[in-house]
Amino acid sequence: MDTRYPIGKFKYEGEPTAEIVEGWISEIEKAPLQLREAVKDLNEVQLDTPYRSQGWTVRQVVHHIADSHLNSYTRFKLALTENTPAIKPYEEGKWAELPDSKLPIEVSLTLIDALHTRWVYLLRSLEADDLEKTFLHPESGIVALSMSIGIYAWHGNHHIAHITTLRERLGW
Repeated sequence: MDTRYPIGKFKYEGEPTAEIVEGWISEIEKAPLQLREAVKDLNEVQLDTPYRSQGWTVRQVVHHIADSHLNSYTRFKLALTENTPAIKPYEEGKWAELPDSKLPIEVSLTLIDALHTRWVYLLRSLEADDLEKTFLHPESGIVALSMSIGIYAWHGNHHIAHITTLRERLGW
């Protein structure tokens, strides 16, 4: 198994149907609870263990999910209120090294709980034409909100799998 991509890379061809989008929204909705379950009962040493060689620690992964999903939520709101806004990427590796990435994970778990509640509420309120709205990512180009939902459903699952596969490998 590739420890960098334990569930593989995100792939989807074509236009996502309403059923596919709803499935992705359900995955985003379930992610906070799945993340809490993935880190349940881990001690400080385990939280500070990298999920792979040269990878982030479990603690950094949890804080990264909060950072990333907060950025994504903001991008959704920009795309819903502006005409194909150019979004600003961020240096996620550098963010993972900032002092707040050393905080207890409960800080980010609580943020993720609240953020996903708002995000899922927003996503479920969107009309079909809202899902066609876009933002411009300087590296990825034009991204439709419908596809971004899939990317972030995958993103949460991807990082949760980093933690769960580490636990399996190390017998935690």
